[in-house]
Amino acid sequence: METFPEQTPPSIDYAQPLLEHNQLATSYAIQTQDLVQNFGQKVAVNHLNLSVRPGEFFGFLGPNGAGKSTSIKMMVGLLRPTSGKVYVGGVDVWQDPLRARALMGVLPEHLNLYERLTGREFITFAGHMYGVPAADVTRRTEELLRVLDLADDAEKMIVDYSVGMRKKVALAAAILHRPQVIFLDEPFEGIDPVSSRVIRDILQDLTRRGTTIFFSSHIMAVVERLCTRVGIINQGVLVAEGTLQELRERASGEDKDATLEDVFLNVIGVRNENHNLSWLE
Repeated sequence: METFPEQTPPSIDYAQPLLEHNQLATSYAIQTQDLVQNFGQKVAVNHLNLSVRPGEFFGFLGPNGAGKSTSIKMMVGLLRPTSGKVYVGGVDVWQDPLRARALMGVLPEHLNLYERLTGREFITFAGHMYGVPAADVTRRTEELLRVLDLADDAEKMIVDYSVGMRKKVALAAAILHRPQVIFLDEPFEGIDPVSSRVIRDILQDLTRRGTTIFFSSHIMAVVERLCTRVGIINQGVLVAEGTLQELRERASGEDKDATLEDVFLNVIGVRNENHNLSWLE
């Protein structure tokens, strides 16, 4: 799919020296170093260390409350860490936030959109905010509206959009500037099967062209189909990381055909138990 032609990325001076302790981070699209987030006495994220290479489609899994969304918020500059470092493209997200954010696109789990803009206006606004040339903004906006099946609703205000339509317009705004790294938190929630297939094709096309995707989802089948490597977090701690085959071998022993769901449940320590309701017997 030739949806996104080559473009000149936002002007960033990579000759600018980075801190000495950050030299290793320049080899990775995303790197976290001892990332911690405390909410009072609760440790939501406990010394998270992740390294994601350029062009990877990285799946980030965990049960509800495990620290996935909190980790992503720290990585993209929405929530300041209690301690630790985050680098995107070798740039410290919290020391140089504008430079780091120019490299990334973000689709958060809970959308906060400008509801009094139309879909077309919102995507166009995002493109101009990222400094994309006006002619490219116009062309890409129209392509995205068409590909994501939003063209007929482009002049409607976002306040009148369904959940799925909001997801799609937010995704369009996140990828229009063709970022080096894209963070997606539950991107397929509320998306119909046809649009889901289109979005998967777009994301795979982006990774083939070198874009890194950091992807959190509860839909195991989608993660299994798309991701080249997976990390599993539980109670704020990274408990497993590797390719699906590596995780199968580590968690399932001889069962080389175990599904990602089987591996996930094994890794986080869920056992087969009787969950029947007594009053239904």
